[in-house]
Amino acid sequence: MLNPKNSIKTFLLFILIPTFSCFNTFAQVPKKIKTIIVDAGHGGSDAGARGEYEGTLHSQEKNITLAISNKLVTELKKQMNGVKIIPTRTSDVFNTPKEKAQFANDNHGDLFVCIHADAVALKTGSRIIGHRTENYTTTRWVGKGKKKKKIVTPHQREVPIIEYFKIPTTRKGTSTLIFAARKTGDKIKALENGDMAFETDDDDSSLNINYDSPEWKANALLYTQNYFKKSYKLGSIIQQEIANMGRPDLGVWQRDKGIWVLQATRMPAVLIETGFVANYEDERYLNSDKGQQEIAEAIAKALIKYKDQVENPRSVNNADTLSASSK
Repeated sequence: MLNPKNSIKTFLLFILIPTFSCFNTFAQVPKKIKTIIVDAGHGGSDAGARGEYEGTLHSQEKNITLAISNKLVTELKKQMNGVKIIPTRTSDVFNTPKEKAQFANDNHGDLFVCIHADAVALKTGSRIIGHRTENYTTTRWVGKGKKKKKIVTPHQREVPIIEYFKIPTTRKGTSTLIFAARKTGDKIKALENGDMAFETDDDDSSLNINYDSPEWKANALLYTQNYFKKSYKLGSIIQQEIANMGRPDLGVWQRDKGIWVLQATRMPAVLIETGFVANYEDERYLNSDKGQQEIAEAIAKALIKYKDQVENPRSVNNADTLSASSK
């Protein structure tokens, strides 16, 4: 017969050994945020979204994103001592999304922040702006047989002149996009194709990886899911700061459609749709120095908060386990 005290000790040992093992596995030293990549969307021959509605400023997304990005870089360099802040562009040049992702990876970025401006398909309106005189004719036949003849009578009438125009959208505000959790397969493909790689302490590029092995696929899945959680956390903090400044907060969205800079970057990555160039108020706000500076400062505050929470974890944030909405 077993001694009850020994049984209890055996039971506790059975429970605690796996527990300590788990702590040893997951209680890792928080990673430091050393490098942040700031990407101004579009550029050069790629203008991005354009203001096309009636009364528009005819703005181009590439110019808005560059202005906000430059201001954000300035704010981060001023407020985040010891952190490298690297922009993908500082002038009106074009780089493909794949080149931007590779640039971020080559510079060993810890965070990737992509600045964009949103657009929607606009409805077309019409109105009468005047009238014009239109000439037309009517035809009739008179007589019978060989004496039958055609009589053409000219007429005039007033017809309206119709003008068509694009109606600005009522949608306005800021949203943050992240790579969809259910699309981790695409990110794993990027790993397999060599577009991104696991972060390892020795950074040994000569590792012989068997991409078909269950172990590799399991690790790749955990790796990409970890990026999703961190990206969602960063996106949530950004949207919180956007709301704090009084801007409409449109939330954090998972993006199912492929965005290469989110798919192929080996770091937490977010794409911020700062506002709508197709909205009358948003377009003017995004083109103003005041609006650009306010958005840059809000994003900078969010990055500082995220860095503090990652490097100095105080408690488990349940929000990290939430899933963002789908877009």
